[in-house]
Amino acid sequence: MAAAAQPTYVPLETYLASSFEPDAEYVDGVIEERPAGEYDHSSWQHAIELWFAQHATEWGIRVRPELRVQVNAGNFRVPDVTILDRNLPVEQVITHPPVAVFEILSPEDTVTRMMTKLADYERMGIRTILVLDPNGRHFRYAAGRLEPLPAEPFEFPGSACRFDLAEIEKLLD
Repeated sequence: MAAAAQPTYVPLETYLASSFEPDAEYVDGVIEERPAGEYDHSSWQHAIELWFAQHATEWGIRVRPELRVQVNAGNFRVPDVTILDRNLPVEQVITHPPVAVFEILSPEDTVTRMMTKLADYERMGIRTILVLDPNGRHFRYAAGRLEPLPAEPFEFPGSACRFDLAEIEKLLD
């Protein structure tokens, strides 16, 4: 049986000065590739962006896809969609906790890797962490657990944002 390859340590400065397609995450000195989105993934990502962009001025937010978020001193995650407080300064790499982040599951995602990523978001102080599965199951991450999303619309804590799954589903293409 062959031994597993050791991950290659990459200096933080190298990661920050590099581009990846799609963007990659930086965790404990290792660059982690993100799954490339397929059509359903992309459709959900677009619908979420549209929904929040339609309300951006009213809710005082900015909506950004695939934006680097520095979850702690040495780790950077790239949520599928990030909702930012418009009252905070614009940052090229986000260091203040976003209003919300969305992860859309891809066939290549593993439970272990996703739960680690979601825990990083929570430790950063992000209060709304949502996981959407194009196959129909959707979750909110809180206190280390995934809970099914309620069917009825709800507001994000500490924000004027409203999440309405039925309205977002209407935007799927």
